[in-house]
Amino acid sequence: MSDTMKIPTRNEAAQEDTWAIQDLFATDSLWWEEFNRSKGYVEKISAYRGRLSESGGTLLAYLRLNDELNEVFGNLINYAQRRSDEDTRVAEYQNMMAQLMTLLVEVNQAGSFETPELLAIPDEALEQFYQDAPGLDHYRLAMDRTRRKRAHILSEPEEAILAAAGEMSQAPDNVYSMLNDADLAFPDALDSEGQAHPVTHGTYIPLVQSKDRTLRKNAYDALYSVYGQFRNTSAAVLSAQIKQLQFFAKARKYPSTLHAALDQTEVPVEVYRNLIDAVHQNMDKMYRYTALRKKLLGVDELHMYDLYTPIVSDVDIKIPFGQAKELTLRAMAPLGEDYTALLREGFSSRWIDVYENQGKRSGAYSAGARVHPFVLLNYKDTLNDAFTLAHEMGHALHSYLSNKHQSITYAEYVIFVAEVASTCNEALLMQHLLGKTEDKRGRAYLINYFLEQFRTTLYRQTMFAEFELKINELAQRGEGLTAEALCAMYKELNQLYFGPDVVVDDQIALEWARIPHFYYDYYVYQYATGYAAAIALSRRILSEGKPAVDRYLDFLKGGCSKDPIALLRGAGVDMASPDPINEALDLFGGLIDEMEALTRS
Repeated sequence: MSDTMKIPTRNEAAQEDTWAIQDLFATDSLWWEEFNRSKGYVEKISAYRGRLSESGGTLLAYLRLNDELNEVFGNLINYAQRRSDEDTRVAEYQNMMAQLMTLLVEVNQAGSFETPELLAIPDEALEQFYQDAPGLDHYRLAMDRTRRKRAHILSEPEEAILAAAGEMSQAPDNVYSMLNDADLAFPDALDSEGQAHPVTHGTYIPLVQSKDRTLRKNAYDALYSVYGQFRNTSAAVLSAQIKQLQFFAKARKYPSTLHAALDQTEVPVEVYRNLIDAVHQNMDKMYRYTALRKKLLGVDELHMYDLYTPIVSDVDIKIPFGQAKELTLRAMAPLGEDYTALLREGFSSRWIDVYENQGKRSGAYSAGARVHPFVLLNYKDTLNDAFTLAHEMGHALHSYLSNKHQSITYAEYVIFVAEVASTCNEALLMQHLLGKTEDKRGRAYLINYFLEQFRTTLYRQTMFAEFELKINELAQRGEGLTAEALCAMYKELNQLYFGPDVVVDDQIALEWARIPHFYYDYYVYQYATGYAAAIALSRRILSEGKPAVDRYLDFLKGGCSKDPIALLRGAGVDMASPDPINEALDLFGGLIDEMEALTRS
């Protein structure tokens, strides 16, 4: 194995390439001091039991205490989770998270009276409270959101039971994370010359993007050979996840887990189903793309391990991290100097944990702490990694601007809008790259990447969303989520989404076992809706200039001060309609036309 492929330990990482976790707590011991102090919130919260209806002043004091609690626990959670993600094998940080989750359950139990008592306040009395207590009106929207859920709120003892079950409800995700990130190890993959390449969560995508088809196939086989060994365990863990969602949905009197999940973010269930229906109506474009990919790769059979390698084979773009930062800054220039100045601050102030190390959590994310965002990457110098940087910094600046312009009550935006800012950045980066690329082969390479964004985000994430809906419906009908049932369903969906020109290998039926987002409760569909919204918004930003930019920045500053559909309408796109999905897929079809023209012999 080449030394250049060796995965370093955490201690070997250069400080400038790691996030400034000390901005939260300078040392672990200071975290433990704050944690021990925070135990006092159990008593502080309990002191308000039975008192929320006594006066506006009492209610205001309680709500301000709740904001204080959220800020304290937000810092504790961010530090413990970020530390754990640096190396998921470290028992000390696993212990931090375990003790913190136990305390959070105690706090939630102590505050289980909140919602029933808020619902019990008569409308007339609450209006009087607003008049009597200056400052209480700030919480009107938050309380309205609670009070609109009357049909799904239980009695105080029942709410206490649900709060107590909170820690158990996290078990499937925790078990999956330990299995997937800490315990699973994959055999090396040999390339066509017999050289071994380590297969990890971080190296897998670069390996299947390789021009070496032998390496692609061997990496694919190596990864899924291990998932195949744990297929029954993975199915049992995913089944437990769906059962806990069903338990809470049924307890709160929702007709389904889908209704329960989307109600939390004020998104109509029709939005979810509209997405799947719209993508189904545009499958012809995906089939055109896979047929073109098969032709340009010059293969007799197009396999699942052939889907990631660039179809323009004589262009190889390497983008070191420093170059990716400069590229992102130039691409985001249409958003104005204030936006790019914040990007520079994030780059220079160590908001980002850049490279993979042994035991580090796979993938990428942005966590919006109040002090500043923390961005996790596993950067590998590919074009995809440069887009991932732009993507995660979109999340980061969304969080930063929401935290700056909204109180803690309304700063945390809901997940439905979370993917808009990130994918808008990706769209702006692509338009920037296309705008400065005249070389025919280079342009074809970029268009191929753009096409892949549509395939992996609009189509693939919608396929994930359909799978998630189907397994929840299967469980609701009382059928078992066995490994065989999950694999059969997943393979059938791949056949539907990729069409007749792709050989849907048996191994891909196991892919559900490596997707952490199936533990996020109907999260994945928002990648697709967010991508469609982002395509529309980025085109308006580039064509309209300042008016569109101002609307967009107001959206980024909005937090959850309005419902997500209203926030996006204010930015200029209506996600209650399937039109943005169809509009984006029309662009996909046009890009296929251009790729066919550029690659025509």
